[in-house]
Amino acid sequence: MAIGILGGTFNPVHIGHLRGAIGALEQLKLREVRLLPASEPPLKAVPMVSAEHRAAMLELAIAGVSGVSVDRRELNRRGPSYTVDSLAALRGELGPDCPIIFIVGADSLTTLHRWHAWSSLFEWANMAVMARPDNPGSAIDPEVATLIRARTVACEDLLSYPSGALSYLSEPPPSVSSTHLRQALACGKNVQFLLPPAVIEYIKQHDLYQRS
Repeated sequence: MAIGILGGTFNPVHIGHLRGAIGALEQLKLREVRLLPASEPPLKAVPMVSAEHRAAMLELAIAGVSGVSVDRRELNRRGPSYTVDSLAALRGELGPDCPIIFIVGADSLTTLHRWHAWSSLFEWANMAVMARPDNPGSAIDPEVATLIRARTVACEDLLSYPSGALSYLSEPPPSVSSTHLRQALACGKNVQFLLPPAVIEYIKQHDLYQRS
């Protein structure tokens, strides 16, 4: 059966990430969705909160959630966390016929042309795009847009391909921003119902996201 991969810095993990993973799991009928935290995100500043803290919060967030797991491979690899390297490694582990579904937010399409070896992503995996309510739907690089048009298939057909296809999921997750959450936490605001309770408690215990 197919597996899904949802990458990110998860800084911190929030309900948008979690509902996105569960939504993809259910809509595509995947065996599992693996959350793939980046150690050194190439297009963002290195997070001030360590990779180990971010992974620990992920583990707490998914405790007891069937079908969702944490894949730490990028935390164990030196250098920038290139998604294409992780997908290539997964393909080697899972074999040529297992559908791998790389799950992204619609806003990722606007920066895809800046990703390392971005067009090679489709050699190793399919892509499922989570449409977000706040997505402007513009500013996609023309080369990316052309490739998307050529590879888009109906969602119900996505698992017919081990790699190379793209579909849009029909149920967007809640629109939540890790950046805004970090700002809220730094100001001491109440983030209840935006983060899992265990993650809120972990942040308090370790004094994370506080103003220096």
